[in-house]
Amino acid sequence: MLPVNFIQTIQHINGFDREGFEAVHTNSNPITSIRLNDEKVCNNLSYLYQQQVPWCNHAYYLKERPSFTLEPSFHAGAFYVQEASSMFLWHIIKQLYANNTEKKVLDVCAAPGGKSTLLASYFKNGLIVSNEIIKSRAAILVENLSKWGTGNFIVSNNDPKQFANLTAFFDAVVIDAPCSGSGMFRKDKTAVDEWSLQNVKLCSQRQQRIIANVMPALKENGYLIYSTCSYSEEENEQILDFIADNFSVESVEININPSWGIVSTKSNKHKAIGYRFFPDKIKGEGFFIAVFKNNEFSKNNKFSLQLLSKLTSVENELIKNFITSTIDKKFFKHNNEIKCINTAFYADVEKLANLLYLKKVGTIIGEVKGKDFVPHHELAISNISLSNIATLELNKEDALKFLAKKELDINTNKGLTLITFNGLGLGWIKVLHNRINNYYPNEWRILNI
Repeated sequence: MLPVNFIQTIQHINGFDREGFEAVHTNSNPITSIRLNDEKVCNNLSYLYQQQVPWCNHAYYLKERPSFTLEPSFHAGAFYVQEASSMFLWHIIKQLYANNTEKKVLDVCAAPGGKSTLLASYFKNGLIVSNEIIKSRAAILVENLSKWGTGNFIVSNNDPKQFANLTAFFDAVVIDAPCSGSGMFRKDKTAVDEWSLQNVKLCSQRQQRIIANVMPALKENGYLIYSTCSYSEEENEQILDFIADNFSVESVEININPSWGIVSTKSNKHKAIGYRFFPDKIKGEGFFIAVFKNNEFSKNNKFSLQLLSKLTSVENELIKNFITSTIDKKFFKHNNEIKCINTAFYADVEKLANLLYLKKVGTIIGEVKGKDFVPHHELAISNISLSNIATLELNKEDALKFLAKKELDINTNKGLTLITFNGLGLGWIKVLHNRINNYYPNEWRILNI
């Protein structure tokens, strides 16, 4: 049962059809959609594809929901399970940036990582800074972005107010704001029980604080993309008016196909444009999104740098034995680990490291112990091409055993070996005389299989 006072607050909203809305919350089957990682091609779920998500490349609705935990390609980062409505972000950035893939983008409330992985797939030559204030959720974010493997991520664990110091730093800021969650009523029954008018008010206040904190970090002519999974005007249209009241911005209209069923709306005061997704009109859950162009000029600060340690000549030579090409990659030490990122963004890493707490920077390559280079798990699941590495392709049954850190009965040569499934890296093992050491991270392992 939907809360009565909830229906009363949205029944006047453009596009709301009470009969259809209530029916879809009682009679419809759950919708599952995935977005493929186009740099980790794996078609083992193609038999489940029902149709393509119309507003996002490489995204499909599935005929049924499989057990993703038991799909090794999921752990290899071949796809991300993401709600279809939220993938509309792809259509927006495609319209805003055409084929410009070199932007610096801040995803403010990034966990668990759906929008960040989408941004990384579009801005292949860009830098995605994914922030999450809650420590436990930041750890999940690191895991999901590491599996995606693109290496153009920085994960920070900071309060949004700390981004105010990064004046005019980002080309785009994405705020998928914490909200009252009414758009998830069909998918998450607990969201119905937790919804209240008071919570809507608290969320609206929190959303305003987040926006005010991060707006200084947006460049002139940059774009603010704001979204929620709420239907409430207090968290959507009224927030658009708050943005227009307090910042020098202009609302941006996005071209949409009428057949998609997305409802256009305007805020009451400034007539700022937003887009609302009703589950009785589209194939997806409740969602709201809007775009503003920033017209305010702010001078880019002269940032202090946290100089990162350079590699020794010995360390550089050891890395070259593992990595096929080091062109356009900058290697450095951070938190006693060897990492790499696109050379173009190395200076940005030094700026961010001085201002933020960084949980992930680019790709962790590994560390040198004595005369040996010990590769990190992130290197195994990254898109970095490796050389002089023994690999072992496993079938699904053995791949699941590896992911669960169970005993493997395999025949292979002694030494360090990269485990793969369908050609995708899953992690490292070391074959010794009388045992096999499995280096898959304990905290990521599959349980109860």
